[in-house]
Amino acid sequence: MAAEPAEPIGLVFPGQGTQRQGMGEPWRSTPAWAVVPEISRCTGEDIEELVLRAPAERLRRTDLAQLAIFTVSVLALLEARRLGLTEGAVACAGHSLGEYTALVAAGALSTSDAAVLVAARGRAMREAAEERSGTMAVLVGAGHDEVAELVREVRESGHPLWVANINAPGQVVISGSEEGVEQAGAESPRIGAKLIRVAVGGAFHSPFMAPAADRLREVLDRTPFSAGQLPVVANVDAEPHSGRDDWPTLSTRQLTSPVLWERGVRTLTGPLGCRRLVELGAGRTLSGMIRRIAPEVEAVSLDSPQAMVPGGSRAAAAPRAAGVTR
Repeated sequence: MAAEPAEPIGLVFPGQGTQRQGMGEPWRSTPAWAVVPEISRCTGEDIEELVLRAPAERLRRTDLAQLAIFTVSVLALLEARRLGLTEGAVACAGHSLGEYTALVAAGALSTSDAAVLVAARGRAMREAAEERSGTMAVLVGAGHDEVAELVREVRESGHPLWVANINAPGQVVISGSEEGVEQAGAESPRIGAKLIRVAVGGAFHSPFMAPAADRLREVLDRTPFSAGQLPVVANVDAEPHSGRDDWPTLSTRQLTSPVLWERGVRTLTGPLGCRRLVELGAGRTLSGMIRRIAPEVEAVSLDSPQAMVPGGSRAAAAPRAAGVTR
């Protein structure tokens, strides 16, 4: 009798904000740990020190935070593959920085090439933020249209402000000047929203990052992208792209454009047919968003080796072991 085909799954990878001190410790005894020296060689950073011993204050630095998160996501990906938990994957996506791990998972980038890009991206974003300071905040409780109108009004009043991430129903991130975010916070009650500040090093996914986009494009143009085996749903248009598509342009645009995460999840669960989305990396942020976007789809968070149960993709559905959110 033929084996039952694996249920279609999507692999998703978190972005900046999930970093924490000692985040690599759970993975230290896994076979996947062998990739850590490779990432260190490619980037010129002591990755082992970064993910095991770096204090929380050091991990707030944009470039180092991104390298730490990327490394842990790759560790999770490699371990999940070894245990057969990525069987049935038909597509990938990543939130902001996580898009680079998604390209590795899809076969469009090698781990070493992606690590070089992540290091360059983090440096470029940090430098751009030093040249023009800014900040970000989450508006909770209002729809995208209401937030977009509020942001437009604030910007027209003279304070730079843009929509940065459309994460889930009732959760939109804004980005821009300190004065713009402050004004949006003061006016947010009239659209039924609450503003929550985000501890970040700059106004990411806004025109403030234009210098970073220019610097990163130079590195992207030298990077070889392969055809890949799986499509990656891009942040900038929420559409699936192969490795043959123009990822240097998509990745450059991502720095100054909104992350369309809600739409991207709907692409994964709609046209691409994913019935389970597996989050690989630190934390369970994306699983929480997915539960709000597509409650009919299973969201699995594999954020530690302990969450990974051998036995194929169906093992990832065990609620106690894998942190299922419903």
